[in-house]
Amino acid sequence: MNRIRSVAVCVLFWGFITGNFGSTIGKAETYTPGIPPFVPGSDLGQQFATKFLSLYCVDCHGEIDPEGGLTLTELGSVDELNADVWRSVWAQVTLREMPPAEGDTPEVVERLKFSEWIVGELQHAMRSKGGFHAHQDPGKANFLDHDLLFGVLPDGIKLRPTSTPARLWRLTPQEHITRLNELINTEPVFDPERPGLRTHGDAVPTNHGGELKLYFGTDRILRWQGGTVAYATSVKSVPAILSSARDHGLKNYPDFYSVNSSEATQIMDLADDLLRYMAFGPLSIANPEQITDDPSTYKIKGDIRGLPTAIVYSTKVVRPITPIHDLLAAQSRDASKVGAAVDYLFEALTFRPPTEQESSQYSGLVNESIDKLGWVDGTVLGLSAIFLDRDALFRPELVRDGEADEFGRVRLQDWELGLALNHALRYIRPDETLRQAILDGRMRTKADVKRELVRMLTTDSIRKPRVLQFFRDYFDYDHAGYLCKDNRALADTGVNTRGTSHYRAMFDASASTDRLVELVLSEDRQVLRRLLTTDQVVATPADGAYFGRRNTNEQRAASVAAAKYAAEQEDRELEAEILAAEKELAELTSQRKSDPDDERLKRSLDRKTKSLEMIKKRAANLKKRRGSINHNITEATLAGPEIFARVSRRSFGNGSMKPERILATVPKEERLGILTHPSWLVSHSDAMDNHAIRRGHWIRERLLGGGIPDVPITVDAMLPDEPKVSLRERMRVTREDYCWTCHKKMDPLGLPFEMYNHAGVYRTEELGRPVNTVGEVIDSGEPELDGEVANAIELIKRLSESERVEQVFVRHAFRFWMGRNETLHDAPILQEAYRAYRDSDGSMNALLISLLTSDAFLYRSRSDVPIDIGR
Repeated sequence: MNRIRSVAVCVLFWGFITGNFGSTIGKAETYTPGIPPFVPGSDLGQQFATKFLSLYCVDCHGEIDPEGGLTLTELGSVDELNADVWRSVWAQVTLREMPPAEGDTPEVVERLKFSEWIVGELQHAMRSKGGFHAHQDPGKANFLDHDLLFGVLPDGIKLRPTSTPARLWRLTPQEHITRLNELINTEPVFDPERPGLRTHGDAVPTNHGGELKLYFGTDRILRWQGGTVAYATSVKSVPAILSSARDHGLKNYPDFYSVNSSEATQIMDLADDLLRYMAFGPLSIANPEQITDDPSTYKIKGDIRGLPTAIVYSTKVVRPITPIHDLLAAQSRDASKVGAAVDYLFEALTFRPPTEQESSQYSGLVNESIDKLGWVDGTVLGLSAIFLDRDALFRPELVRDGEADEFGRVRLQDWELGLALNHALRYIRPDETLRQAILDGRMRTKADVKRELVRMLTTDSIRKPRVLQFFRDYFDYDHAGYLCKDNRALADTGVNTRGTSHYRAMFDASASTDRLVELVLSEDRQVLRRLLTTDQVVATPADGAYFGRRNTNEQRAASVAAAKYAAEQEDRELEAEILAAEKELAELTSQRKSDPDDERLKRSLDRKTKSLEMIKKRAANLKKRRGSINHNITEATLAGPEIFARVSRRSFGNGSMKPERILATVPKEERLGILTHPSWLVSHSDAMDNHAIRRGHWIRERLLGGGIPDVPITVDAMLPDEPKVSLRERMRVTREDYCWTCHKKMDPLGLPFEMYNHAGVYRTEELGRPVNTVGEVIDSGEPELDGEVANAIELIKRLSESERVEQVFVRHAFRFWMGRNETLHDAPILQEAYRAYRDSDGSMNALLISLLTSDAFLYRSRSDVPIDIGR
């Protein structure tokens, strides 16, 4: 007999004898979350799990007609073969989907212990297959019951002071490339009169094609041969090297990343380019004759478009002049210059000064390389090794110094604490004030952290790209330009499909939404609510179509008819104007022939000739503009003050992204907040249509704090291919009993956004019929939120007033800045952070001060430090 089945029989038999059949288990015990309730693989743990299944699961999942075809009596103990089934059981029990509410349900402690038992068993069983990590994924963080974090804990749960595991935190691609950019490019200082323009300390933005690249010497380019594409291929650029494992949501958990051998090789190649440019400027990427302030002196022979030799650079030095330049300019070995170059580069890459040992080792490596390879090549190779130093790619939080408290926690201090705080806000190294505080031993306490944090948060010139990155990760509005659309389906939305115009518009939209987020943050009140409900938009001149309204068939016909009538009127007027001008010109010509010496007639004839040419040119331009009229969309009138958005360095010649924007007001009753902006709507669509499931999943997870189990591998998660049927009708397949348990949490939340098409354009019809935008909030966890909504506007208004939504926002902020999922031990910190946000009228700064001065941020726990479980 199977082990679980045999134990289950014993449990049932014992229940009949004692009369305890159906009673709870472990009820009187004190439970400390995170402390394994049983040794993995132990009989005691197996007996506990079997009793849990017997009491709460086998009635529905027994041998006879089991629900969903899943019988748990034959499941067996956790192993590699049944791990997927146990993982599904873990998800269902943790999310309180099972057992069903109408039957016997376990107490909170029972459910938590059973969940932790499964996690421990899966980790043990899968240790030779890469382990089990699903519970650490940010997408599973909502599996922890929201009410346990923000409500009153039941008796029997004992919390301990929290901390975060000691770790190495790899740099993100954005952080790494911004750090390297500091070596070769001088960014403008912050201009309070023109906020929004890219400035020193901002992250390196993606370019016109959405690529994250490091550019060499673009601020010195005077001329190039060819057009935009030729420029893009001629200019020296290097893409980001470090990888990112996730497309959506929070991306920057330390456990996600390492540096592989391919990346290390690429970093060494890039280090060579960077060091030579630091030393020699454009001479490292161009010939001497290309560097001149008079482009006419550089004679380009033949067609060299797209080649590095097609560019002319000015002689003005704008890159940072560093000890690397001084060392290689010396052309002779000087121990002090070698040491200065090593120390400068080490701190530029690791953000801390080297120890004496580190400085000596790297200096010795440089000297050894010079001996073997010669002056320039040896210096470059020796210094390149610093680019692969552990602390140049990872930020350590190992707390090897310091005493552990009675709970096994060690407080971060000095450089580890200072760099942790710097990393929480910035991508460049600490400013001089923070650096000096670390050196002076004034970065060791909570008060020290708060002092520096408040200073940085309230200083506009100290740029804080990590804060903006949180909102990018939270809202996921920056994916629209990367989503490849079917061209015919895109044309049906009414937007421009010529060339890459749509994708350029979407990358511009991401930059515009970034700026809108910054504007809301600058006022720092009701930050989340205002982002959800603002009627403002940062826009380019081309955004009128995306914020416009899709015309119905009748409106399109009326637009065509009106344009035709206007064209006929214009043609008649122009024709009359041309005939009159031609007649007058003929008369002047005749007079001129009669009196060729009359200068007055000659001047009149010249003026009239030019006037006729102008009229004909105007007529041609009018006809050309008629061909570009978009009858499919009534464009929104977007007007307002001029502002700026952050864009990349010149990456596409004259076709590069432009920073100029306007701050406009969206059409009333058609838009409300970021979730109705094209950047978010397109980011949550697919190649052919809207994606109501994805949008609903986002709202369930990011606003309501709900969890959704993974799609079972046996499910073909495809909607029927029926192009003449609305998306809502095609989604009928998700209402089947097996699917609806999960889809009822998503679909009714995403369908209200059907008031926009998949290019983000507002519409009132779909396939010639009125579009159905009705949705519903079901089992939100806050009864006042539940119920039907007429459209996305009503849904957003309702959610924006919710206390639960704000608390879920705080949970996501915790995950982003702590780099891990929250646990029950973090409940006091989350509650305090929410109080700080609520009591400060929704201040993001207040939320950050609370989180970044909490024990979860300040303390680390080391695996080698024993924990007193009794305490």
